[in-house]
Amino acid sequence: MRILFFNYEYPPLGGGAANATAYILKEYSQNLDLTVDLITTSIDSDYHLEKLGNNIFIHRLPIGKNKNNLHFQSQKDILIYTWKALFFSRQLILKNQYDLTHSFFTVPCGMISLIIKWRYKIPYLVSLRGSDVPGYSERFSFLYKIIKPLIRLIWKNSRAVIANSAGLKELALKTNPRQKIGIIYNGVDTSDFTPRPASRPNDKFIITTGASRLTARKGIRYAIEAVKKLSSVYPELHLKIMGEGNQKENLENLVKKLELENNVKFLGRIPREKTAAYYQEASVFILPSFNEGMSNALLEALASGLPVIVTDVGGTRELITEGKNGFIVPLRDADAIASALKKLLKNPELREKIGAQNRQTAEKISWRKVSEEYIQIYKNIILQRHK
Repeated sequence: MRILFFNYEYPPLGGGAANATAYILKEYSQNLDLTVDLITTSIDSDYHLEKLGNNIFIHRLPIGKNKNNLHFQSQKDILIYTWKALFFSRQLILKNQYDLTHSFFTVPCGMISLIIKWRYKIPYLVSLRGSDVPGYSERFSFLYKIIKPLIRLIWKNSRAVIANSAGLKELALKTNPRQKIGIIYNGVDTSDFTPRPASRPNDKFIITTGASRLTARKGIRYAIEAVKKLSSVYPELHLKIMGEGNQKENLENLVKKLELENNVKFLGRIPREKTAAYYQEASVFILPSFNEGMSNALLEALASGLPVIVTDVGGTRELITEGKNGFIVPLRDADAIASALKKLLKNPELREKIGAQNRQTAEKISWRKVSEEYIQIYKNIILQRHK
């Protein structure tokens, strides 16, 4: 079974979808009945070929990427990737016989798969990741109106459309209520992300936002404002923010305006393999997003045994029950975040209880399970193709 895989993001470039792809391919590398060619983006001006095991080939295509902003993909970046990936995939298809293509993101990758299907009769599936679903991101509101017909066409011609949460599926159905959409949740590496209470400093109460893009959609400003509301009474509060993005400068200016330089620290981009330590030193995780699919950072926080404060978006309610294993707060509400933080600050036993429950939840989720579910879909598509 040979698969041509598209995702314009792959570590160190990108966010949750990039990390999900990396974990899935890591699992695929253990399956010698499967060969995968991933076409993704280079972080410099050269083409690179990387291998995982003997059966996973990662082709990094140069698109003029800016190394200083690996988490943000401009429309120009996406257009260049699309053109180069189409041309490069043609070369691979002439050399190899593919059973199907698999695209992370409807646009641009699903569009590439659609063109390949039309030209070479190779079936495809699409994994919905969030921003490729109309209504997910305010940043793309105008663009969604233009490309909705294309998105419907890509989904209609696919053999399978897979969302990473029930919430994302429901959002996608608003674009096409008749579309059949399956769900495969993100996994989490519970060996990498594990509790380590001894790493938590006694003189600090550290809040982490996890590893993510610093975009307006993440709502980080409301976590900062919540810290401001509590910092005079609880000076031990420290918010550590991982990641880069187009909102970083605005958030830094907000911290200066609120005089929180001693309470808020921007860590920049942390390599995926080094993020676990930042969860382990924290006492709580905050995800004040306006929208999510199934957040990798949230799953990593659960695996690290952290209580969580989250907004009611995407897959949140599929993982979190209010007051039982976390707190669900309204969007854009620093007061509600501050209130939840205060409860956790004043009650160490509650933090410990919630953290233990979240670890148990994470242990039921694995990337191995995710990879097996995708492989079963591959087999079903191949079986249908040869009927």
